[in-house]
Amino acid sequence: MVSSPVTAFVLVPGAGGAASYWQLLVPELERRGQRALAVGLPAADPAAGLAAYADTVVGTVRTALGEEPDPVVLVAQSMGGLTAPLACDRLPVRLLVLLNAMVPCPGEIGGEWWGATGHADPGDPTEAFFHDVPAAVAARVQSEPFAQTGRPFEDPWPLEHWPDVPTRVLAGRDDRFFPIGFQRRVARDRLGLPVDEVPGGHLVALSRPVELAERLVAYLGD
Repeated sequence: MVSSPVTAFVLVPGAGGAASYWQLLVPELERRGQRALAVGLPAADPAAGLAAYADTVVGTVRTALGEEPDPVVLVAQSMGGLTAPLACDRLPVRLLVLLNAMVPCPGEIGGEWWGATGHADPGDPTEAFFHDVPAAVAARVQSEPFAQTGRPFEDPWPLEHWPDVPTRVLAGRDDRFFPIGFQRRVARDRLGLPVDEVPGGHLVALSRPVELAERLVAYLGD
């Protein structure tokens, strides 16, 4: 029997830039015969803007997979939606998955995204982010240092158009930070794309890693 080829999933985190956000998803992808690269972004560096974030994604892939890797799947969580598309002209990308992600427009300043999309204040951020994350996992994650400078939100998004790679928008149907209706509207208005759903909230890689891994691997067969 011929085994299926291994695909590398490059996991780009949101605010805080911690590779550890993906700690439960990585083993689930590996159990399904795939490779997972969790990227750590320079979120605490006040000089690091979007270009530095994109450089970090590209550098992580080339360090792990070589200068000419096989096509990868880029998965962008939340704020990672500003970063991952910037790597698409520098890496061979099989698929870009926007996971509860910000979808920028060309030239849009990150800090203005919230008003431009009509994003509503979700209230208590802890509740919005962790309402469905198991208590032990939430406690572990919240005990880790968190830092996110405003520097990346000062940059105009530099691409002239969305990258010419297959793109899927994937949303947690229980997301309270980016509610599903909000994500559907943004995906339709900015990309002309529908939204696929998985159970779970904004931090779905922590709350529903099994279901998320199954959906991501299923995309390989599309």
